[in-house]
Amino acid sequence: MNTLLLFCCCGVALIGNAASDNDFAFASYFQNNMVLQREPHRAVIWGYGTVGAIVNVSIIQDVYSTKVKAGPNGKGVWSVTFRPQPVGGAQQIQGVQDNHGLLNWILLKNVLFGDVWICSGQSNMQFTVSMMFNVSHELEIASNYPNVRVMTPGQNVSDTPLHDLLSIEQGWSVASKESIGGQNDKYFSAVCWLYGRHLNDVLKVPIGLIASDWGGTPVETWSSTEALTRCGLDKKDFNITEHPTWTKVPNKNSVLWNAMIHPFLNMTIKGAIWYQGEANAEYHADKYACTFPAMISDWRWKWYNSHKQTDVLFPFGFVQLATNNVTDDGSFPKIRWHQTADYGFVPNEVMRNTFMAVAMDLRDDASPFGAIHPRYKEDVGIRLALSGLRIAYGQQYNSDGPIVRSAVRTNDGHVVVSYPHDQSLVVTDQKNFEVCCSFSKCNAYDPFGSADWVLAPIASHSTHTITLDAKFCSNKGGKPVYMRYAWALEPCQYKQCSVYNDLGLPAPPFGLLITDF
Repeated sequence: MNTLLLFCCCGVALIGNAASDNDFAFASYFQNNMVLQREPHRAVIWGYGTVGAIVNVSIIQDVYSTKVKAGPNGKGVWSVTFRPQPVGGAQQIQGVQDNHGLLNWILLKNVLFGDVWICSGQSNMQFTVSMMFNVSHELEIASNYPNVRVMTPGQNVSDTPLHDLLSIEQGWSVASKESIGGQNDKYFSAVCWLYGRHLNDVLKVPIGLIASDWGGTPVETWSSTEALTRCGLDKKDFNITEHPTWTKVPNKNSVLWNAMIHPFLNMTIKGAIWYQGEANAEYHADKYACTFPAMISDWRWKWYNSHKQTDVLFPFGFVQLATNNVTDDGSFPKIRWHQTADYGFVPNEVMRNTFMAVAMDLRDDASPFGAIHPRYKEDVGIRLALSGLRIAYGQQYNSDGPIVRSAVRTNDGHVVVSYPHDQSLVVTDQKNFEVCCSFSKCNAYDPFGSADWVLAPIASHSTHTITLDAKFCSNKGGKPVYMRYAWALEPCQYKQCSVYNDLGLPAPPFGLLITDF
């Protein structure tokens, strides 16, 4: 067995004879009512004990034996890795420590085996069920999902990587009106809940949801030093004097990675979902095409490398930024583009095994929590779950909106935009397409850069093509050379952007070179 080197101690579910210094315990996030990762993965469980003692952990008829090793500061730690466990439960997991004949017991009850998902990011992930539209319905049906379990770590920072949580806001709980309907911004995350609920509807397996999030935080706080170094960033680069309001939230590189993500490396997971990027619209936006993919790769490698049980390319889903109603400086469209590593879609060569929910059409200017926090979280949850079912589970869902294939110009001043034939286009508006003419300064590979972009109305459309009127260019002796779609802070009103598929899923924004017919 691998020996874990752990720094802090939090005990739960301690029963039986107490050791002389009460040191025999599971790590803090192993609790009653939790979900552990099902087969084909192998769940890891660990805790604290007396150095040199023997620990036996039993589940059903299996018994796993290990010895307590000395960690930093002399604290004893132990770890066992279960054989692959089938879906289901509820199981009891008992630990017995034998310290030269002195026996101590600990017990976990009502443990299920299913899929464990980490949900992280900033305020739109922290945004709770109590704050969303249709909250009464969600609270009413929550008790119908006893195999969905939720947990919310406390919000803490650390300058060094921790191996256990400093605090827990909400311990592992069975889904209920009370467990998902907590105080605003406390628990439980709306996007996390809705994603997990929809997975459970389809897969019929237990789903464990861990909402580790903090509003107002940039990606740098959630990234390890190694990940940031890949993008040429270090602690000197985080200048909070440029953003005084950040003094109220974590404002140092890696501090949330250290305190709120790193502790879970010793837990086998299925995957992660992410809703973040708003803070980076005003901070290192030009780096996001590097920092976001680097964070994903780093999380994956470190989770895999901890025990070799979590997939090295575990599925990672995210929400593309929604809208805001502040002065538009082009930063939100820039982040949306960078969220895809400048491809406009995922998965791609840089972001493998990733999936995305488009949210730019979920405008909610009247939100009492600010337009940057739209209350249409049900749409986000459904879209993210559809994508996750396809990428993470191989389900045959048409889970993405139309992805552009090409744009060609015609001799009569039009541009024909083509989409794949596996989806039928639904065109609802004419104001989201723009072109840049040959006599202007423009670049499809920098579609948010300074340029003279001109609205290109939709002249006609079919089930797979859209024809744009770009005669503005030819009328001035030029030709359309680049185009972009939905490149705005608020591209449209609620669900009224130009292009959807026949399932109501929106096309993502993009920038593209226009070629000859």
